[in-house]
Amino acid sequence: MDAVATTAIPRHCPVSGDDALIAQLQRDAFDYFLQHVDQQSGLVADTSRTGSPISIAVVGFALSCYPIAVERGWMTRESACALSVAAMRFFSDSDQSGAADATGYHGFYFHFLDPASGRRVWKSELSMVDTALLIAGVLMAAEYFDRPNAMETQLRTLADALYRRIDWRWAQDGGHTIMQGWKPECGFLHYGWEGYNEAIVLYVLALGSPTFPIFPECYKAWTSTYQWENIYGVDVLYAGPLFVHQFSHAWIDFRGLQDGYMREKGSDYFQNSCRAIRIQREYALINPGSHAGYGVDGWGLSAGDGPSDEVMSIYSVPRRLFGYAARGVPYGPDDGTLSPPAVLACLPFAPETTLRCMHNLLQRYPEIRTFGRLTSGFNADLSIQGRAWVSSGHFGLDQGIVTMMIENHRTGLPWRLMRSCRYLVDGLRFAGFQGGWL
Repeated sequence: MDAVATTAIPRHCPVSGDDALIAQLQRDAFDYFLQHVDQQSGLVADTSRTGSPISIAVVGFALSCYPIAVERGWMTRESACALSVAAMRFFSDSDQSGAADATGYHGFYFHFLDPASGRRVWKSELSMVDTALLIAGVLMAAEYFDRPNAMETQLRTLADALYRRIDWRWAQDGGHTIMQGWKPECGFLHYGWEGYNEAIVLYVLALGSPTFPIFPECYKAWTSTYQWENIYGVDVLYAGPLFVHQFSHAWIDFRGLQDGYMREKGSDYFQNSCRAIRIQREYALINPGSHAGYGVDGWGLSAGDGPSDEVMSIYSVPRRLFGYAARGVPYGPDDGTLSPPAVLACLPFAPETTLRCMHNLLQRYPEIRTFGRLTSGFNADLSIQGRAWVSSGHFGLDQGIVTMMIENHRTGLPWRLMRSCRYLVDGLRFAGFQGGWL
């Protein structure tokens, strides 16, 4: 039986003979950050494409990956600390006026920033969840860089101040849940974080704040919007795309941890991610859209890049293509695009299943790996001279989640560091989590 059937997965569980492949994929993924970081500001590009803006969430992943790189000998502790301090200093000194060309407001930050000025671009929203991903990285760095020297002391001081100034209550806009975003042109967006999604880390950090915490009732209001389903005979807390079942897990070890909702269901979020993988495989095996490359070892529907969003005729069959989209199962959208990084990030949940799928995809479609790292998406329905359509460039979010989840599979370092973060621990307890390491 595959490991997806149980939460009792050992911390060190590589499949024999695959250690070298896992190690190389992790190193190649991490190198994205060294290649696309601004040495002065510490900011990291959203993608490797020319003209890419800064993504605040990608900066959060970079801050989380530097400790991994130090431990693995890919960079010195001093250089990793210096880059981390540069990023934190930038956000600490940034324009928080909320103006149309500012960097942030109420301690939150706009989703995309100009690489030169660090100010808002693309009329992007003040993003609550992307700020949470940034701050998760800030807090993980603060846990790792714990020495009493001047640089590491400064890092911890900056990290604490950045977290403390976020006004999480303001982000509720007087409602029961946290809003998804805000724009200076129109105020809060007309939807909040509702339904199961990647926002557990957002709510936990908001609950743990010593300055502007939300109340536990806010978390309960969020979980009350969850959708529990039975799909292909599997009971699961529903979320279609794989990344939803991964992002908060990059920082939080949910094995055996249960909030009120999961206690009632007799499950936990780690086990739920295992079940989501089973559903992905079953969906790909059924393959209702008759897409090329799908099967028991050909799955991975998630958020990522895909062919341009226009109606095309592929092999005389009209199909809708979605460009960058959050693809999911079993309700879609599904245009035949799979995300290799989303597959690899499943390692902590289902190592054998994940590696079988990765071997299959790499063997059948070697073009999905460029410059050593995995592309955001590929679509075998669109094949030219036997090569599948492959997303151009690389996305920082993909490389960050791959680096972190491989490390959680190999050593559990991110999980161990965040267990020592008192703000995260407080937030989990206020949310009602019990059991496991807590």
